[in-house]
Amino acid sequence: MSDDRASIPTVSRVFDDGTIVELVFDPVALTTAFAVARPDGSVTVEASLDAPNGERLLPYSAKNNLIASGCVLLASDIGDFGDKGDLVRAVQSFLHRYVDLTPLFEEIAAHYLLLSWVYDAFNDLPYLRLQGDYGTGKTRGLLALGALAYKPFFASGASTVSPIFHIQDAFQGTLILDEADFRLSDQTAELTKVLNNGTTRGMPVLRTMTNRHRELNPTAFRVFGPKIIAMRESFADRALESRFLTERTGGSVLRDDIPVHLPESFKSEALALRNKLLAWRLRSRHTVCADPARLPPDISPRAKQTSLAILSLVDDAAMRARIAGHLSAVDESTIDERAEGLDAAMLTAVVDTFQTATSAHAAVGDVTRLFNERNSQDLGQPMSAKWVGSFVRRRLRLATAKTGGVYVIPPTERARVMALAKRFGVTVAT
Repeated sequence: MSDDRASIPTVSRVFDDGTIVELVFDPVALTTAFAVARPDGSVTVEASLDAPNGERLLPYSAKNNLIASGCVLLASDIGDFGDKGDLVRAVQSFLHRYVDLTPLFEEIAAHYLLLSWVYDAFNDLPYLRLQGDYGTGKTRGLLALGALAYKPFFASGASTVSPIFHIQDAFQGTLILDEADFRLSDQTAELTKVLNNGTTRGMPVLRTMTNRHRELNPTAFRVFGPKIIAMRESFADRALESRFLTERTGGSVLRDDIPVHLPESFKSEALALRNKLLAWRLRSRHTVCADPARLPPDISPRAKQTSLAILSLVDDAAMRARIAGHLSAVDESTIDERAEGLDAAMLTAVVDTFQTATSAHAAVGDVTRLFNERNSQDLGQPMSAKWVGSFVRRRLRLATAKTGGVYVIPPTERARVMALAKRFGVTVAT
């Protein structure tokens, strides 16, 4: 009896019964196939697959330009990695040979690369970033990191946006983005949407599309996944800034043992490690999970959200303590920066008004008086109560109400005010 099922070109799948399918590419034979891990523990390489849900899957063609050109890198076979500790050390050794990173960030980067291979087991992810001026090794770092990441897709800030959306959605791999400053300086830029939405599962980017009948047909592009970027400056969006694990490049003289040019062996070494990382994914994808017990207790909720996935993969307690200490220090620095901004200045005035008020609420007029006493000289003019009330509602997200003919911040907002004070590092008198 003939089988009329359509064949579905596939890059990777994880099925409900536990079967894992991953595309592999042999750069010598110029062929693609599937690496398949089944629930019984067997691991095979197959030319095609009849999936558990009844679909017939075919691997993407080896002639696909993304694969043939090396724009997207894949494993070529299922390697043998020993144990997880051996794999981490091998990845870290590779990075050490080709990139001049600080010892701590080298550890962070090695575990981030492991995370990229099992990122779909988590709901929230951080991004990895190399930040510095021209000639400080950012691009070399991207090449080495990208060579070991899960299905890395190389692009630059000057790339056309549309292919990035489509490739990210189809391959569901790691976006490697160089020169991120060029397109991402504007918070509303299209690529910024990828970064803003890509840290959390279930937050696709909607783009306006039309079908062949020219009917409006908006499409949701999946952008959740690991991302490694290089840039010179920082993002103006503080929320986006808080999602990065950052290495500042160019802070020291380049190590003498770093090769000026990548040797011919670089690609073969990277491919061998990708094969080992693929084997680790096939074995470990269903056993890794978020472990909140590995979080440091003294960091902000956003920092916990950002760091949970990577810390969950760090088994060495001493290494985990070093990474957690770094994350705590970065979190404290972020709080200090917030405290220096206008939001913190306004929040300080609100807190002090609540603390000194003779009634349960804080009058917007009193908040305005305190704010102007402390900030009007820097701002060049005193601000009106209307402006302050709008700022309180719009920026601090606090409710106001009219009581006795005047606008106030009601006592029901006091707990939120104190929570914001802690987040922004504003001192509250006791």
